[in-house]
Amino acid sequence: QVEIVESGGGLVQAGESLKLSCTASGPIRRVSVMGWYRQVPGKERELVADITGSGTITYADFVKGRFTLSRDSAQNAIHLQMNSLKPEDTAVYYCNAQVQVSRGLIYDRAFWGRGTQVTISS
Repeated sequence: QVEIVESGGGLVQAGESLKLSCTASGPIRRVSVMGWYRQVPGKERELVADITGSGTITYADFVKGRFTLSRDSAQNAIHLQMNSLKPEDTAVYYCNAQVQVSRGLIYDRAFWGRGTQVTISS
């Protein structure tokens, strides 16, 4: 089974930095897209940043210039460097991986991590 493991959340003060990491493991033939989403209570989950298999990165407007997404293709891992954090960045951050699974059959599927809490104090 494909597993998504996230790490790096925590509590920091406004203006400080955090780095989130996510690794996808298991019977993965190819990764199409990996990215980070976030969600606060009462609101829909929203895209923070993602990267395609060809390396195209998309950022949400609210993180441009502050967050940087990078990838370690060999490890099916992505990292989100978050700088100049604001209280409004407080949320549960979820990693998403859209992959091609190879388990006898080959099929495409999206997987979510369990989420990691990021809290920014003012």
